[in-house]
Amino acid sequence: MKLTSGHLTFCTNIYAGENWMAHFEVLRDSFPILKAQISPDSPMGIGLRLSNLASIELLQEDHLITFKQWLDVAGGYVFTMNGFPYGGFHNTKVKDQVHAPDWTTRARVDYTLRLAEILTQILPEGMDGGISTSPLSYKPWFKDDQERQAATTTATSNIVEVATGLAVLHKQTGKIIHLDIEPEPDGFLESGAEFINWYQNELLPASKAHDGETIVKTHICLCYDVCHFAIGYEPHTAIINELNEKGIKIGKIQISAALKAKLPAIVSERTAVLDQLRGFDEPTYLHQVIAKKKDGNLVRYPDLPNALLEGGDTTVEEWRAHFHVPIFVEDMGLIQSTQSDITEVLNLHKSNPFTNHLEVETYTWEVLPAALKAPLNDSIIRELAWVKNLLTS
Repeated sequence: MKLTSGHLTFCTNIYAGENWMAHFEVLRDSFPILKAQISPDSPMGIGLRLSNLASIELLQEDHLITFKQWLDVAGGYVFTMNGFPYGGFHNTKVKDQVHAPDWTTRARVDYTLRLAEILTQILPEGMDGGISTSPLSYKPWFKDDQERQAATTTATSNIVEVATGLAVLHKQTGKIIHLDIEPEPDGFLESGAEFINWYQNELLPASKAHDGETIVKTHICLCYDVCHFAIGYEPHTAIINELNEKGIKIGKIQISAALKAKLPAIVSERTAVLDQLRGFDEPTYLHQVIAKKKDGNLVRYPDLPNALLEGGDTTVEEWRAHFHVPIFVEDMGLIQSTQSDITEVLNLHKSNPFTNHLEVETYTWEVLPAALKAPLNDSIIRELAWVKNLLTS
C-alpha cells in the first residue's frame, strides 16, 4: 500500500510452494483476506518471491498474462521481488544452501535477469522496481582470503553484467529496476562497513572498466535488512548517513526482527535463558549468532547449536541470533527481539525517507516455537498494521 513514506508490503517467501502454480494458488487464497483488512480502499503491494523454477514457469504459456489480469482484479501490484533464495525455501533443509548458487555462477546471473524481465512487465508505470539478492557468497565455503578475493572479483563482475542488463531494460521499457544487495552474517558482505567498502573499492572500479559507473550507481543498491544489521549491533543512524554522504542508494528496507538475549552471570539464570533459546534451534534455516562480550568484542557462531555449546562462557553478556521473529513482539519472556532497531530505522526513514520500498519479511512462521505461532493471515495482518501505525502516527 502507498504511504507517505513509501510503498509497504509483505514478502511472499512466507508461503511454501516452489513451482509457480502452487505459489499462485496460495497467493490467490490469502491476498484478498489481507487486503480487506489492511488496504480495503486502495491497491496493496506484493513483495513477490519466485524460486528459479517458478520464474521459468511464469514466463511459459500464458501464466504471466493471467497473473497480471489477477493483479488488476484483486487490486494488487508488485514493486519488489526477493531474489535471494534460488531453490526450495520451505519444508526442506535450507541452511547455508540459501546462498547457492552464489554470485560466482552463471545460474545466479540468469535467474536475476529473468526476475528483472518479469518485474518490468508487471511493475506499475512511474514506479521503480527492486530485486533483493544475496551478499555475493558465503564465507565458510572458501578456505582463505585469497579464495574469497577471487570469488569476490568474479561475483562483482557478474553484478556489473546484471547492472548493464538492467540499464538495457530501462532503455527498452522506461522502467528502472535496481538490484538490492542484502548483507547477512557470514555472507561475503555482512555489515554496513563491508558493503560500503565493496561498493567503493570493488564494484565502482569494476564498473569503470566497462564504462558503467553511472549505470551501477543507478541499478545497484543496498537492501537494508534490519534483522541482519541488528544481529551485528550496527549503528543504524551512522550507516544510513554514510550511505547518503557517499551517494549509495538504499533500494529497500526489509522490516524484520532478530532474537536478542541478555546472558546473566548467575548460572541458574543463564541456564534458563539458554533453555528458552534452545526452543529456536530448528533444522531448516541458518541461525547465525553474534555474541557481545563484556569488553565489547564480538564472537561469531555459524549457527545456533554452535553458540549453545559455548553458552557457559561468562565473558559473554548478550546474544543476537538470526531468527526472524514476529515484528510486533518485543518481549518473549526471558529473551527479547530487536524490535527497537526496527523502530529506530523506520523513524529515521519517516523523518527523511531514503527508499520507496518497505517490505515486512518474517518467513519463519512454520518453525516458530508453539507459543509464537498464530494463523498465518492473522500474523501478516498484525505485522503490516504494526508498521503502518508506526509510519503514520
